[in-house]
Order: sequence, then structure tokens, then C-alpha cells
Amino acid sequence: MERESDLYPPVKAFLEAQGYAVKGEVGAVDLVAVRGDEDPIVVELKLRLNLTLYHQAVTRLRLTDLVYIAVPKPTGRTARRALRENRILCRRLGLGFITVRDDGAVEVQCDPGPYAPRRNKAKRDKLLTEFHRIAGDPNAGGATRHGIVTAYRQDALRCAMYLAETGAEKGAIVAKSTGVAKATTLMRDNHYGWFCKVEQGVYDLTPEGRQGLVDWGDVLP
Repeated sequence: MERESDLYPPVKAFLEAQGYAVKGEVGAVDLVAVRGDEDPIVVELKLRLNLTLYHQAVTRLRLTDLVYIAVPKPTGRTARRALRENRILCRRLGLGFITVRDDGAVEVQCDPGPYAPRRNKAKRDKLLTEFHRIAGDPNAGGATRHGIVTAYRQDALRCAMYLAETGAEKGAIVAKSTGVAKATTLMRDNHYGWFCKVEQGVYDLTPEGRQGLVDWGDVLP
């Protein structure tokens, strides 16, 4: 579809099949559908999803609770994700979401209505756990020179700093001395390439680990 007006005929036909009288370009509105004494349906037509479209649609909620946005159905590798994310956003805003396929078929992704998001307790607890594990405020609301500082990164730094001072050491001793309870597992998994196994249960720093201390050494309070 090359023009917004290309969306009008299939959306109009879809609504007329449900008993609505439909007219385009009524005042500032792209499409208005009326059925008896029911609240009117307002549809904003756009070739792509963008912030301007959402601004317009939210403004139309002053006219009626039945506001839809209509766009060509996304295609390609990211289409499924785009549909899901915009469906969530529309529900959050109380908007309806219509997509139109290349063959003219109209698909209602969601209808307008109040939205009460379901809380995910597991994700909430994970967020709070990470919050309490991070020492200080190393990210200051954004990325540092080398990336986001996580609690896991800080634990790896504590282990690396200890080994830099003592040399190769048993994981159990590193754990006790640094307060990093899972120090042995952390050094064994070696996600950053900072540690090497010297013998059973004993670990030392790699050159990458020493560089890591240079790059990240200022993120511990």
C-alpha cells in the first residue's frame, strides 16, 4: 500500500459488513463509523506505526471510547514482535488496533477498552534482587564507558581484585574473603574470560582479567 487512502476501502467494507454506516474525512478524523445510537467508531489510518499516530489516536478519545488505529500489516522477520509490542501499547492506551493485509483482509489485533496489566511477581522480585545486589549507583541512569554494570560484574570484579593481590587461590577462600558466595562457580563459568583454572578448585587471573580491572575497577564503591 502506497497511500493512506488505500487503507480506507478495506476498513470501510469491514465495518459496513457489521452494520455500520461509514464516512471518511469527517472533520479531522480519517474514518467515522456509526451504527444506530451506539457510540461512534473512529479510525486513524496511517502507513506506518509511529508516535504521531498514537498522539492522534489518544486525542480522538475525547470524542469516543471506540478509537482504532489502522495500518498495513507488518511483514518480515520483526513483524511478529512489532504486532505484539504495539498490541500491548494499544491495550495500555485503551485503543483498538487494526491491520490490513496486502490482499485487503482486515484483522483486528485488539479492541478498545480499559487495560489492567497483570503484574509479574517473579520479574518484580528479580528486579528488586538485582537492585539490592548492586553496590552503589555505578550506572548513574545510563551506560558507563564499557557498558552497564550488573551485580554479577561487580562480584567478578571483587574476585579479580582479590586474585590480583594474592595470586592463584582456592575458590572457597576467595568466596570467604570477598563475600561473593558463588565465587567458585563464577570463576569456573568464566563468562568474561577473566579467570583460569590452575588446578582443582584453584583459580588465577588471565591477562583479560587484569585488563578488566583497569577498565572496570572504578565501579565498586
